[in-house]
Amino acid sequence: MAEPTSPPTGYHVLLPSDWIQVPLRHGDTEETVRSIVSSAFARVPADAPRDKLTPFRLELERRLRAAVAEARKAKALELYLPMRLSGDVNLGASIIVSEVLLPARTGSDGAASQAADPAEIAVQLLSRGAGDIDVSSGEVDGALAVRRERVAPAAAGQGVESASRRVDYFVSVPGDPGRWFVAAFSTIGAGDPRDDLADAMVEWFDALMTTFRWSWT
Repeated sequence: MAEPTSPPTGYHVLLPSDWIQVPLRHGDTEETVRSIVSSAFARVPADAPRDKLTPFRLELERRLRAAVAEARKAKALELYLPMRLSGDVNLGASIIVSEVLLPARTGSDGAASQAADPAEIAVQLLSRGAGDIDVSSGEVDGALAVRRERVAPAAAGQGVESASRRVDYFVSVPGDPGRWFVAAFSTIGAGDPRDDLADAMVEWFDALMTTFRWSWT
């Protein structure tokens, strides 16, 4: 297969139907949040007391907006959240998609030159694995990739109430050595980021990344 002559314009994955995309740069984020909340409460009986439902609705909106704020802080492109068939939103897991633009290297004359080779960046990412951080390399749709897995502790002072299991895929963008695609997955499992549910969710995310494909249209 010939190497592409231009960088891809996007990507796609075979995401299950019970996961929803929250656009962060293109589209109406606020409208999407309202739609998610409405869907979550669509099956509630019409005669249910509003004074009982309102606190739950407000809390769901707060948590959704907090997830959006965290994704935007990471300069993300998209946020994906799971929604069960009952209409309930499960904020115990998420996928944040972003990109990293690396500055061009500076030559001895002070002029910018070509960006660092992706292999060099991969070596740097691999060298950061230490302690409980598991790092490995491979390919995603033919592109060099680095996978990093770790458990992030809770940080109540920063609004992070629970520890989480995190898996990041750093994928070099074909035809653009200074650009990397990042897919960051997070789950709290059933309350313990090292429990069986967390293990199963990590396996699911790894399987999802095998369906990743670049697009040029």
